[in-house]
Amino acid sequence: MTVTTQELLLSRIRDVPDHPIAGVTFKDITPLLADPEAFTALTEALSELCVRHGATKIVGLEARGFILAAPVAVSAGLGFVPVRKAGKLPGATLSQAYELEYGTAEIEVHAEDLLPGDRVMVIDDVLATGGTAEASLELIRRAGADVAGVAVLMELGFLGGRARLEPGLGGAPLEALITL
Repeated sequence: MTVTTQELLLSRIRDVPDHPIAGVTFKDITPLLADPEAFTALTEALSELCVRHGATKIVGLEARGFILAAPVAVSAGLGFVPVRKAGKLPGATLSQAYELEYGTAEIEVHAEDLLPGDRVMVIDDVLATGGTAEASLELIRRAGADVAGVAVLMELGFLGGRARLEPGLGGAPLEALITL
């Protein structure tokens, strides 16, 4: 019996009940990262999506998005641009505030790392409510670049992130390797 990439990835994601608070089941990807076969399969699947959608650069969202996006960028032969929490990048940055369930947050990117003509694929581990991804799309466009799409390992469909992102995608694809 052959195991699909999706089955392999899902088999390496561990559920941690009541983390970080009671009633929440945390999806832990560290077992996937520790398994070279699964991590390679994930990197190849995301790399293929970047190439298929004509990306010229990859944005990784802090922090687990960095872990996924950097090897994808190397595999696809593309540049990697980190989107960080406010105050973490030196030099000139573009920043974008966004709403959380309780309060606000802010992310930043180096202003010179995204240029007009760039087609940027956003990569993260999980699409939950979509706030950070939505803010990253705004940052990409404010830098003058185009959005090639968003690619995630997992989409938690019950949290509504896809619906929140669709207006900001402007027709660009949202690809989830696993939807829960």
